[in-house]
Amino acid sequence: MWQIFLGSLVLGLIHPLFPNHWLPLIAISKTEKWSTRESVFATLITGFSHTLSTIFIGIIVGFVGIKLTENYSYITRVAAPLILLIIGLIYILLDFRAAHHHHHHFELPDKKLKNKKSKTAIIISLCIGMFLSPCIEIEAYYFQAATKGWLGILIVSLVYLIVTLTIMVALVYLGLKGINKVKSEFFEHHEKLITGAVLIFLGLLAYFVEF
Repeated sequence: MWQIFLGSLVLGLIHPLFPNHWLPLIAISKTEKWSTRESVFATLITGFSHTLSTIFIGIIVGFVGIKLTENYSYITRVAAPLILLIIGLIYILLDFRAAHHHHHHFELPDKKLKNKKSKTAIIISLCIGMFLSPCIEIEAYYFQAATKGWLGILIVSLVYLIVTLTIMVALVYLGLKGINKVKSEFFEHHEKLITGAVLIFLGLLAYFVEF
């Protein structure tokens, strides 16, 4: 079970570092002149929306994994790490393919915003966008967690939710305060490479190490 917890923690820590999770929130907050409290609230709401859709799909994936484990335990224990390895390789290949024609994964809001939208409308729009973009890497890990039953699925869900929201709020807060000066270009340009490497590592860990 420690394997599932550590894997969830690693994915939960790395995933929200990608700029498309927090940079748009900082830009919108500054453009709309939101207070720090309003910005943190917006981050929590949109972050929760993002994690909610991911967890919902993950539970479905986990349910399928549990049913397969009940009837084909050996196959599932081999297939789960293999799925992580395959998806990890796909992410890395996609990163190399996009290396020479990269584009931003997010759009900054119009600086002028002549007709200012209401805070509620902006947050709802962000929530819808985040809800409709669940994290595929986490979904793949739910299949691995299913080998430990519903407890494994619960661990992934809780760790992912808590860690993702905590880091998103921290990055937005630090960004608004001008403390976060770390350049995000590498994370922005190599999101798939980093994700792929982590998934391959977790796949190998799941295959060779049993906690």
